[in-house]
Order: sequence, then structure tokens, then C-alpha cells
Amino acid sequence: MDMPKNRATRATSLRDASDSSKLEGTGSWDAIEWTKIEPISRFVSHANLDFLLESEQVVAEGNGVVLVNTDDAGTLMVTNFRLIFLSEGTRKVIALGTIPLTTIEKFNKTVVKVHSNTRYVDKTPAQRLLQVIGKDMRILVFSFRPRTKQRRVVYEALLRCTKPTRLWDLYAFASGPSRFKNTTPLVRLLDEYFRLLCLGSYRSSINIIENGSFTLSNDLWRISSVNCNYTMCQSYPFALVVPKIISDDEVLQASSFRARCRLPVVSWCHPLTGAVVARSSQPLVGLMMNMRSNMDEKLVAALCSKLDNGSRRKLYIVDARPRKNALANGAMGGGSESSSNYFQSEIVFLGIDNIHAMRESFVRLREYMDTHGRTSSDGMSSFLRQGGSTWGGGNLSSMSASVSTLGDSGWLLHVQNVLAGAAWIAARVAMENASVLVHCSDGWDRTSQLVSLANLLLDPYYRTFTGFQALIDKDWLAFGHPFSDRVGMPSVSGTGNVPFELSRQSSTSNFPPSPMRQSSGTFALQPPASSHSHNSNNYSPIFLQWVDCVSQLLRMYPFAFEFSAAFLVDFVDCMLSCRFGNFLCNSEKERQQFNVFEACGCLWVYLADLRTSEGGSHVHHNPFYDPPKHNGPLLPPAAALAPTLWPQFHLRWACPEEAQAGEIEARCRKIIMKYAEMQKAKEMAERKAKEVTNSMESLNAELRCEKQLSSSTMNMAKSMSKENMAIKRAIQSMGCKVHVSGSSGECTVDIESNPDILCCSSRKESNSNVRDDKKDMSVSVVITADDDDDDGNNTIGRVCETLCPFRSGDGGCRWPNGGCAQLGSQYVGLKANFDAFDQLSINDSYFKSE
Repeated sequence: MDMPKNRATRATSLRDASDSSKLEGTGSWDAIEWTKIEPISRFVSHANLDFLLESEQVVAEGNGVVLVNTDDAGTLMVTNFRLIFLSEGTRKVIALGTIPLTTIEKFNKTVVKVHSNTRYVDKTPAQRLLQVIGKDMRILVFSFRPRTKQRRVVYEALLRCTKPTRLWDLYAFASGPSRFKNTTPLVRLLDEYFRLLCLGSYRSSINIIENGSFTLSNDLWRISSVNCNYTMCQSYPFALVVPKIISDDEVLQASSFRARCRLPVVSWCHPLTGAVVARSSQPLVGLMMNMRSNMDEKLVAALCSKLDNGSRRKLYIVDARPRKNALANGAMGGGSESSSNYFQSEIVFLGIDNIHAMRESFVRLREYMDTHGRTSSDGMSSFLRQGGSTWGGGNLSSMSASVSTLGDSGWLLHVQNVLAGAAWIAARVAMENASVLVHCSDGWDRTSQLVSLANLLLDPYYRTFTGFQALIDKDWLAFGHPFSDRVGMPSVSGTGNVPFELSRQSSTSNFPPSPMRQSSGTFALQPPASSHSHNSNNYSPIFLQWVDCVSQLLRMYPFAFEFSAAFLVDFVDCMLSCRFGNFLCNSEKERQQFNVFEACGCLWVYLADLRTSEGGSHVHHNPFYDPPKHNGPLLPPAAALAPTLWPQFHLRWACPEEAQAGEIEARCRKIIMKYAEMQKAKEMAERKAKEVTNSMESLNAELRCEKQLSSSTMNMAKSMSKENMAIKRAIQSMGCKVHVSGSSGECTVDIESNPDILCCSSRKESNSNVRDDKKDMSVSVVITADDDDDDGNNTIGRVCETLCPFRSGDGGCRWPNGGCAQLGSQYVGLKANFDAFDQLSINDSYFKSE
């Protein structure tokens, strides 16, 4: 590939170019000398794109593109999943310029012209920019080569892919479940219900759900199947926990008094005291606040079971909205409860703003980060890029001291309000044994935030990996937080064919100011050629704000959570990317209707697989986690609820050096990794020591076996020696001379008067494993007559008559075929040592009848 010429010239930052323009009379945008850049290649070789995920395909690409945030040049690619920016030299993916398509909130094309201080007309073409604004605090600006159609190609590809009109056109459906196969969320929800009701011996399954046998109960609460077909409430789960004394018919009647039929149900119950955290939507009391429902009042009263002393526990009805907003909702039929209608209750307003205020606050925070960050999309006005040594005019610990420091975004105030409300609810349940009913308007935004945070504070189980998953599955997914609307994803609720709403701008200006801010009058901004954004009415970072609250609790209680802040960041990224199907659609009913959980992969399985790859040393594990230290509820004091920026998320793009984990955590993680390495080395050494021990034991066993064999051989040799001596003595007693030959074990007895030979052979086999050189033992006896005897037969006969005990009474021989009989003698055997001769092989014919 051709490398760019004069790279140092092109790398001149925009602010430096601005300074040089004062001398040369040229605009700073055109200080990037496009004519001096040779394109790397016309197209990137798709065969070498190893960074693409499974089923990810390239849709469009542009070469010679500059990422203005960092002044890096490279190739910009659009796939069916991401916008990818490749470095010009290394061909590696640059993380800042790579963003999933569904994480893009909006993008637009912009043209920037340059004012010239000279009188002649500058013929340099205006710069073609593409601004991409992300939901993860990023604002990116890409500059394209002039007189090309690359920007149009990329822009049109983004129009087609960022928000498809059909849900199944998302990458999650194209990739399928793969190895991250999803488990049925209905089963997980029932298992969590069984845990809450202390029915741990039961396990849920598809069969139990299909036959409706999951309606179990304890002394106070029961699992109801009244909404199993989602006919009562489309945004509630198929199974609900309600008071045991309330029938399904009464549940149906009570549902009509609440907005969207989201009646009061139990979200969490204390296993010992019976206190509960319940949730619902606003009551339909009307403008005059005089509408009532006996069934609703009976259901709410049933949430307050009696205490051990027989008295009735107190009920707090928490309205998350400001009081004036609740009264205003009365004009549309909503409103809030009256304590006079609900026995022994108290109404509390928390004053948390609605989704629109949260959205505008998040936009202001993002713009402030982009303005003051080191990777500002402006390229010039960033404080850090101008040589500043600190972020935002102060260090991280003090920048949150005042709201004005963060550009008056109000984000931290909203986070503090949510945290304070959840802490107050948890304190009422833990300290007063009171029950709390929480609602807002529809009961799926602020209610989900407060209820899930209160549960997290009350129950240590939710502070583990598995518990955190169960908490989100229950209080966010099952209870119908509209993720498609709030995150800005395709929905199946009839909006698939509606064209995109264009150009939703911030409340402070018509166009995002970050990449086009005026600097010393150098630039003249033309209106954007076109833009694209998500629906402004429903989009709001409600769930992101809740995860921010969890990170604040993790900062306050570092020993109480099994997971780390890095886990929360990866979790949010996966949720925004829509790579998995867990957070698609607006309700459990929609996900079941379109079979999302079987068609897409599971985010929880993916994250668990990441942790399994490295074990306890993975960055998702909290190195300070100490379960016994916080095995009860967390009740933070009011003074501790002063939130700060979540550096791992808010600052990772604007100021990466501030986003790194704290020094103590980093050192602790290094110690843990070192300990893990030493533990592995120890286990390896123990395995080797065990192998050596086993080898020594084996050698000892072989040595003992050899000793036993040697002892057996020695005993056998002694026995053979005794036998040989006995044979020798027996033959010598016959008047024969015995000569034992060498190693063959042959004994030769010479009887000089007769050359005939009497041979007896013996073979002895042993079942034991003796040495290989042991051979069959043979004894050869050669008998000849003495010189002094003239008649050999007489000599043998005399010996035979004297020694043979088997001679018959008439003087005959019982073994006429024996060798001794053939010599004219009735000799049968040797009188001496018959035990030794018993082991000799005697001719079988000796034992045949006459």
C-alpha cells in the first residue's frame, strides 16, 4: 500500500492552522492539504477485515477521511452493525471513531467555508463534514476529501442502517444466537419470584409455564396468572405477585383504576418482616381528585400485612413526580392518591423531573464534555487541546462541587434526586418495617429507577452478577420499560413505517455548537445540508441514568458489589449497541410475540463468557468485593449522596486519562493478577511434586518386587542345590562315580563295564516372574560298570535287589521297561531323597499296567 507523503504536514492541528491563517491569509480548515495526501487504496481488501464480527458485512466506505477529533486520517467504513474508522498507517480500528449504528443518536452533513483576509477570491473548496453524535457521550466529526462523493455514500448508508424500519433488519437478528444462546426470560422471572417467596425448592421450566402450575404462594403472597395472556395489561409480565387474600377477579377490577391498567403489585418482599416494595402507575382520580375505587383501596391495604405485635404496618405511597406535575396530570384524568382514602398511609412526593428534562440535561452534559475534553470535535476550542493541564478547570474530585462547573447541565442534581429517593424508600422498609408503593405517571420510567435502586440497597443478592441480572430482568424488562422508545430503536408497536423525525436540536441552539463553534471569526457556518435524528418525544437516557446511580453506589460502597465499574460500562455499551436481543422492543409481550429470545443472542451469556475466559482476575470483577462486610441493607446517609461524574463512562472519550480506574484499584488488580500467577505456579509445582512422589512410590514398589523375586530365586537355587546333592548322594550310594557338568546341570556317572546309559530328565516350571536366563533343568546320569566287576548285570542286579523297594514277591520287576531292567536289573529308583526325585520326569511307561 502506498503510504501518505508529507504526513507531518497533514497532521497540523486545526488550531495551529488557525494561527498560520493569520499570516498566510488562508483558512484553517484548508490547512489540511488534501492534494498532498495520496490515497491508500481505492478499496479496502475485505478479505483482511479480521475485526469484523460474525455476520457483519461492509455496506459502504470512504478513503482519505480525517477524524477531526484527533487529526487522524484513515478509512471510514459502514457495516450492518458499526461505523468503523481504520487508521491510515496501521490499519487498526480506532476506538474513538468506531461506534455501533444504534448507539448513534443523530448525524448530519455540514459544509464549512473559509473567510479570506485577502481581496482575491479563495478558490479552495469548502470542507465537507459529517457530524456523528452518540448516546455514549461522543461527538465525532469526519472530514472528507473534496470533489468526491464519498461523504454522500457514507451518509446514505447511515440513513439506511442506523434505524431500519423493520425490527428484524437489526444486526442482532442477522447474527442470530450463535454461541450466546438465550435462556427463556419467563423461566428466569419465575425463579426470581420463587426466591422472593422463599420457595427455593421449586424450579421453573417451560412445562410449568405452559400448564399454568406456577401459581404458588406462601403465607402472605401468591403468584397470579391473571395476566398470562397479557390481556389485562400489555406492559406487565405474564406472572404477578399479589397479596394472597386478593382474588384474580378483584385484581382485574382494581386494574381499571390505574393508568394503562398497571395496578399495584409486589416487586420485593422482606423474607422476615413481610414488608414490601410495590409498584404501579398513577391512579385515575381525575381533575377534582375525587374519583375512588374500592378494589384499588382494598388491594393497596392488603400490601400492609400485620406486624408481629398485631398492629398494622404503615404504608408510604411515594409519588416520584413533583407535586405540581401530579396535579397537572389530573387534568388528563390522572393524579395522585389521597391519604384519607388509603388507611394508615402517607403520601410523599420526590420531585424527580420527567424524561424530557433528563434528555435535555444529558445533551448539555455531553456538549460540555466535548467542549472541554482533549478530543473535542471542534478541534480548536478545547481547553485541554490548547495545553491545559487539568480537565474543566479543576481536578476530578472537585469538578462536581458546583453545578456551574459542569456547564449547568443539571445531570448530577437529577442523579442525586433519584439516589436520595431510593435511599429513603430503602430506609422506610429496613428501619420502620413499613411497606412502600411507588409510582410516577405510567410507572415504567422513574418508578423503575426508584424500585430497582431500592431493591439493590435492600437485598445483597442483587449486588452480585446473577442478582444484578435478575433485578434488571424483573424491574426493567418484565415490567415494561419502553427500551425501544427510550433508547431510540425500531419498535413493533406500529411505528415501523413512520419516517424519521428530522433535526431534533438542543434547547439552546438550532444546531449542535460543538464542531462548528466560531473561533476568532475564522469560519462561516452554512446550514447543515441534511440531518437525521431519533424521535425526540420518547428518547431519553432513563436507563443510562439508573446505571449512573449504580456506579455512584459502587463508589460509596466498594466492598458491597461483586461487579466493577468496568462491567457497568461494557454492559451499557452492549445495551446501546443492540448486538443482543435482551433490550429490544418495549415490553415482554412484544419480545415474546416476535420470538426475540430465540432469534437473537443473550447479553448475559456474552458477559459471563468474558468473565469465564480470565476467571476472578477479569476486569469485570470487583477486587474489593467482601460479601460478609455488607450482608445486609445499604442505608447511605444523606451527606454521602453527593454524586460525582462517572469517569469510566463520562470521561472515557473526552478525557481518556481521567477515565482510567483509580490508582488503588489498579494496584489492587495488579496484586490480584500477580497472586493469580503465583497461585498457578504453586499449583504447577504441587503437580510436579506429586508426580515425583508417585514416581518414587512406583520405583519403591518395583524395588520391593525385585527383592521378592530375588529372594524367591535364591530359595529356588537353594532347593535345586539340595536336590542335586541328594541325587549325587543317591547315585554315589549305587557305587557310581558322579561327574556334574557345567551350567547345564548334567551329572555323569561312569560305570566302566557297561556303556549303556540311563538318562532321567527333570523339568520344573515356575509361575513367578523369574529372570530370563532360567532354563529347564535337566539331569543326565551315565552309568558304567566298575573295573573290578566282570559281569555288569550282576553288579546292577545286586544294587537293584538291595535298594529297590518295588520288587515283586516272586522276584520279578514291576517296571520291566525301565532303564534299569534293560540293564538286567530290577532297579526302579533311588532310595535316597525320594522327595527330590518326585520332581523328576519319569517315563510314563513306568506307570502302565503289566
